[in-house]
Amino acid sequence: MRLNRTVFQYRVMSATILLVLTTIFFPLPAATNVASPTASSIDFEHSVLTVHVYRSGLFSFAGDNHEIRAAIASGTVDEVARAAEFTVDVREMRVLDPKLSADKRSQVQEKMLGPEVLDAARFPEIKFHSTSVEQKNGNQLFVTGELSLHGETRAIHVPLEASAHRFRGSTTLKQTDFGIKPISVGGGTIKVKDEVGIDFDITTRQQ
Repeated sequence: MRLNRTVFQYRVMSATILLVLTTIFFPLPAATNVASPTASSIDFEHSVLTVHVYRSGLFSFAGDNHEIRAAIASGTVDEVARAAEFTVDVREMRVLDPKLSADKRSQVQEKMLGPEVLDAARFPEIKFHSTSVEQKNGNQLFVTGELSLHGETRAIHVPLEASAHRFRGSTTLKQTDFGIKPISVGGGTIKVKDEVGIDFDITTRQQ
């Protein structure tokens, strides 16, 4: 009987040691992608980024300004934690340019998504996540975050106006900061500016 008890105690001790070693060397994975209880999903049907590309050069009057719609594919805004993130599907970006003919607009669309500009085949997503949000006067916010575009990540700053689940603002960025060379034709007599404007109009779903 005493021998059986000794064997039993030995087995319990061995199992305990094995459990401790397993916990040390093979820890349980940390929980990931846990949604914040205060985060609100972006209302994709009523949220959009509008990109403005401007012409320049000696014969800029012969070129065109471009307006591009960049729909948000996914994202959240957490007003309590003061954080935001979103993703744009580059392949779904659309050239609006109402003054252009359908054929010319299609050419601009193809050029924009092609390897000379956004290279959507290699870089299909644009991502943003905030790193800080400062509240200014009243409903004015100043958002700093990281924008990943065309394989490059850069810090950007966006002043926003907040009102009832809606956030609107504008900023500018340089194409060259993200490894994109501004389109130029005619030896540079017609080209687009390095700086592009971005208008943000984001609405969150009411919980």
